[in-house]
Amino acid sequence: MKALIGLLLLVFGHDVSSVIHSLQVFQTASSGLSTFPEYVMVSMVDEVQIEYYDSNTQRIITKQDWADQDYREDPDSLERDTENRKDNQQVDKGNIGTLKKRFNQTGGAHIFQSMTGCEWDDEDGTTEGYQQHGYDGEDFISLDLKTLTWVAPVHQAFASKLRLDQNTAYNQYLKNYYTKVCVDELKKLVVYGKSTLQRTERPRVSLLQRSPSSPVVCHATGFYPNRVVVFWRRDGQELHEQVDPGEVLPNHDGTFQVSVDLDLTAVPQEDWGRYECVVQLKGIEDISTPLDPALIRTNRGDKSHILAFILTGVAVLAVVAAAVVGVFLYRKRNNYEKASQTS
Repeated sequence: MKALIGLLLLVFGHDVSSVIHSLQVFQTASSGLSTFPEYVMVSMVDEVQIEYYDSNTQRIITKQDWADQDYREDPDSLERDTENRKDNQQVDKGNIGTLKKRFNQTGGAHIFQSMTGCEWDDEDGTTEGYQQHGYDGEDFISLDLKTLTWVAPVHQAFASKLRLDQNTAYNQYLKNYYTKVCVDELKKLVVYGKSTLQRTERPRVSLLQRSPSSPVVCHATGFYPNRVVVFWRRDGQELHEQVDPGEVLPNHDGTFQVSVDLDLTAVPQEDWGRYECVVQLKGIEDISTPLDPALIRTNRGDKSHILAFILTGVAVLAVVAAAVVGVFLYRKRNNYEKASQTS
């Protein structure tokens, strides 16, 4: 996937103007984990968490003031949605029991997950929907919305595929849900959360280097939204060699950060002036930072520069945290209601 993205950027260039909104629901059911709820549901809009539910509290907790506007206008809907989540909890608990039999498992810790939702491009109006399920961190079954058939990457899922493929009425319902109902809900939530979701916060850019032989890191932080492009240029041309782009990671305040490494092992310092780091974010002018030794923060000699490496340390911790969450949130995609009747 990274190679494909890189090829597209090489051919078509960077595009930060298109805004693709997303509504995502992650459901995680587990067994054999005493310190983790048996069922967790997390809802997100544009990667901002709006709701949380688990089997221990058995109640919906809204994470944004604007996310509970429907509940304020229709108090009965909160009770209905809570009951839906309780139903999902029982369905997924049964799914784990079925899957343990299919995989010939008797004990141990096991996790069943689903990612459901939709995306909407607010410029050209195109939409896309997803329903994917995983078991113990591996793909189990997913819906191909174009053909309305189910994809089973493991033989244990083939029985589910046959049953679901034959249920044409249910598949048509899912198509309508992901192409219309989910998208309508997403558009409404985007309006509710406009002041949060459609704000722009300018990134702060730093050049960091741990030692003279280490790569120089272009670190952008504090930006919103997360659709940022950060890259290195030499003589005005984007570099695809010598660079190691990192993931966009969340900060504690709801903004994001990202780093892109530049390997200067074979570059004499007198040529550093040919390089620059460029940050592109919709709504602001490009931020260009030249590769000037005077601008590079290091941890050599000046303790004030240690802060820069605290920031990168935070990024490492965020990666670790993301990996832990990934065990329970499996992969990233999108939905908004119950759609996990898989096994």
